[in-house]
Amino acid sequence: MGSCHCGKVTLRVASKPGYINECNCSLCASHGAWWGYYQINDVQVDGKTRGYVRVDYADPAVMVHFCPDCGCTTHWAFTESFAASHPTEIDRMGVNMRLFAVAALDGVELRFSARTRIAAAVRFFCL
Repeated sequence: MGSCHCGKVTLRVASKPGYINECNCSLCASHGAWWGYYQINDVQVDGKTRGYVRVDYADPAVMVHFCPDCGCTTHWAFTESFAASHPTEIDRMGVNMRLFAVAALDGVELRFSARTRIAAAVRFFCL
């Protein structure tokens, strides 16, 4: 189980993600998220969140959710307009894996976006 800093939003996932993506687009980089990708039914989000869509795109694909009390980014979901125009792709969401204990991520590969200057893949190991 993962949670925001104040604990008012919790996330439960069915399993470890296949990998974790550190996206370096301007939105994700400013939120500091490491995304694990899941089918919607494999994630349970409890607690109130607020959403933000990027203002620099005319029709953004995702809404980033965060805890309204402590501000931690919790997950993203596709926007209604994206879902309407991409019906076969909407059973997916991103969960901020930084909100989970490092031990829960043991052995999961961390991938860096191709646009980043760091060309590496890292696996989490607990000592």
